[in-house]
Order: sequence, then C-alpha cells, then structure tokens
Amino acid sequence: MVWKTAILTASDKGSRGEREDTSAQVIRELVEEELGGEIIEYRIVPDEPDEIIAALIEMTDYFQADLVLTTGGTELAIRDVTPEATRRVIEREVPGMAEAMRYSAMQKNPGAMLFRGIVGIRGRTLIVNLPGTPKGVHENLAAIMEQLPEALLMVTGQFRL
Repeated sequence: MVWKTAILTASDKGSRGEREDTSAQVIRELVEEELGGEIIEYRIVPDEPDEIIAALIEMTDYFQADLVLTTGGTELAIRDVTPEATRRVIEREVPGMAEAMRYSAMQKNPGAMLFRGIVGIRGRTLIVNLPGTPKGVHENLAAIMEQLPEALLMVTGQFRL
C-alpha cells in the first residue's frame, strides 16, 4: 500500500527562508523508506493558526492525503499553536498515538514532556503533529511507525477483519 502523505511545517523562520527545513527531510525519508508512502504535498507556513488551519484543510480535503504529518509549533512558546490549529480541523482525536510518542521520547529526554502535539482524524485522513527538530521528528515518528499502517487502514476505510 502506498500511503499518500502531506508534510506541513509550521515555522516563522522557515516560511521566510531563514532556516532550512531539515525536519521535513527526516519525515520524507521515514515515510518513503519505512512506511512506503508517497509525498503528494509539502508546504511551510508561518506559526499563524489561520494559515495552519487552511493548509491542513487543503491537504485533507483537496489533496485527499491519507496522512498529514506536521512539524513545528508544538512546544510552549507563545507562537507554538500547531496543536490548537489542528484541534480546530480534526473531528476526532487519537490520544493513544500522541501519548505513545511522548512516552517513547521521554525515555531518552525528560524534556519531551513539553511536547504538546496531538493526533487526530479529519474525514479519511490521519493528522499527526511532530516536534520541530529532526531528532524529535525521528524519535516520535519511530514510536508510532509500527502502528501507522493499521491506523491508516482503519481511517481510510480499508481495514478488513
């Protein structure tokens, strides 16, 4: 199964071209090599709720991605609003996946408890918030990678008992 995947980076500096988006590169590698996914859309937006919301809606409703992976905007800074924007877009949360990411990352770095990312469903798309660092992306995505195919089968309506 080739999963249609979109990547959304929330970063003020990245959106102005002041920082290379290395976290998205890690996502791309993991999706293509470990999940067998195809990147169908990639975008960088500033840490603005309305821009994050618009991008998530377009990625889910227009591009019909099976999976949207966000990176950035998930910690405690005043401009970190990705989880709040995601909550305004999703219809249902998948708390176990977010908890698994936090738990796994905290085994290596107690500071991971400050990660506020969520996982949720909009229509037939799974949306996963990831941290804004390459290391954080790798650790958190690795924590759920084994369950992602099953989750995607369920969300997309292809799961067979």
